Amino acid sequence: MLTRRSLGAGALATLAAPALAQSWPAGPVRLVVPFPPGGSVDTLARLIQQPISAEIGAPVVIENRGGASGALGTAQVARAAPDGQTFLLVFDTHATNPTLQPNMGFDTRRDLAPILLFGTAPNMLLTHRSRPWRTMQEVAAAARAQPDRLSYGTIGNGSLAHLGMVLAQRVGGFSLTHVPYRGGGPLATAAMAGETDLVAATGTIFVEHLRQGVLRPLAVLGPRRRAALPDVPTMAEAGLPGVEAEAFWGMLAPASTPQPILARMEAAARKATEVPEVRERLTTIMGIELRNEGPAGFAAFLDRQIETWGRVIRENDIRPD
Repeated sequence: MLTRRSLGAGALATLAAPALAQSWPAGPVRLVVPFPPGGSVDTLARLIQQPISAEIGAPVVIENRGGASGALGTAQVARAAPDGQTFLLVFDTHATNPTLQPNMGFDTRRDLAPILLFGTAPNMLLTHRSRPWRTMQEVAAAARAQPDRLSYGTIGNGSLAHLGMVLAQRVGGFSLTHVPYRGGGPLATAAMAGETDLVAATGTIFVEHLRQGVLRPLAVLGPRRRAALPDVPTMAEAGLPGVEAEAFWGMLAPASTPQPILARMEAAARKATEVPEVRERLTTIMGIELRNEGPAGFAAFLDRQIETWGRVIRENDIRPD
């Protein structure tokens, strides 16, 4: 039987959620980017920073906390107070780190609350203009002739670009030397200098490199060609079927962050991607296919990614270093 006391408690609980949402934010909001400046996650953060700030009525401060393929910065957020003052942007390594680094000090599913899956983009294989190859077939032939002599750079061990290239080598029967970097910024600098023969990445940070002809695209690690580069074949079209690795970008918060705060941040982040200048940069220039899936969709997406790529990591004995 309902009592006056229980009815009163229920009414107070009902009132508490809106009051909590209205009292937030209580100061500057931290947006943690678990990679060095200059990469695609950092670029995304800076594109949505001001629109989100305007929407929630508080400063948004970006903090770059790179290391361990994004795991160090992510751990800080997982351990942060769930008060709505700390949020996280992640890249595809968020789905591979649980298998690669089982002792991260936090549980990806338990300790973080998915907010929004911004979008996805296929990885690409590119080469510096100083190198002779113009097709994926030429690269594969050269690698078969001289195993492990050709090198390729990625943002790090266990990134989807790395795992996609592991699949490519297995399917194509050739061997390359992997050179991991500490994020998209360092990789972009190395690519511009031609430090490695090949580069595997989403292409979102190489727009200017491609425009200037510094890098030459060879193949897309995705199910279809990119609209911005219609002449670049997929790996399947280049003779390597089943080699697909699409990167993703998303936002999370510490678990137990109040639902009204998560909902307000989701709405603000979603609205930020609808600003014409931001949307143009994300879709046309960076080549991201916007999805803007909320918490339930993002959580299901992460589960699939963790399972799929965890299996690839185990089957190929991939190590984090």
